[in-house]
Amino acid sequence: MLDQRFYWGTIRKAIVAFGNMFNNINIERRDSSGNIVQVLKVPLSYAGKAKALARIQQRPNVDDRSVQIIVPRMAFEMSTLTYDYNRKISPIQQSRSVNTTSTTLDSQYAPTPYNINILLYVYVKNQDDGLQIIEQILPYFNPDYNLTLKALPQLNIKNDLPIILDSVNFEDNYEGEFDDRRTIIWTLSFTMKLNFYGPVNKQGIIRKVVTSTYNDAALTQKTTITTVEPDPLTAKPGDDIGFTDTFEDFE
Repeated sequence: MLDQRFYWGTIRKAIVAFGNMFNNINIERRDSSGNIVQVLKVPLSYAGKAKALARIQQRPNVDDRSVQIIVPRMAFEMSTLTYDYNRKISPIQQSRSVNTTSTTLDSQYAPTPYNINILLYVYVKNQDDGLQIIEQILPYFNPDYNLTLKALPQLNIKNDLPIILDSVNFEDNYEGEFDDRRTIIWTLSFTMKLNFYGPVNKQGIIRKVVTSTYNDAALTQKTTITTVEPDPLTAKPGDDIGFTDTFEDFE
């Protein structure tokens, strides 16, 4: 069962798609007259909360003023991966696609549904910066936002990827001495609904169908055998063909 090597990059594609949603957020700084004096693009990285916060709070060498950590900034990380029982379907369902040969089709069984929890962190040093960022995110999640993911290009399978905003939390880490750096952290929790696909298998093309008709419930009185074949027999998938029907009566 587990002797087939395959890799569709499902989680990687989902993480990249998630990051692309938030990689173009900007904030404005205004003077006392309301004029825009600065526009900042908020940098985004894949990092855990502890690591990102440590980078922000570290103090540069007092003699090297060129070293500085940009705030505001955002970071995100994958938190948990859980099976989604609500989206389970029959595992024997298949998707099929024509390949380059004339004797087989590519087939793939029903995907396995999982939910990925992703945490997005927003780090700012003042409230207005944080509110600008949050207000550019929340209106798009009511409570979900859909992306299209090329899940299995070999079979041309595309999935709608619902991203659900589960919660928004806020904390103000203003502790320690008076001159210690202040960090305001917004934490947004998202759930992404993914499908994981197994290997693609080769399936033979059906070129002959035989059906039998009976005249009783016990299936002892056969009346007709019907045989259906493509015309021509050498037809390839996608060809414009006809069919030949052959009937054999037993009455």
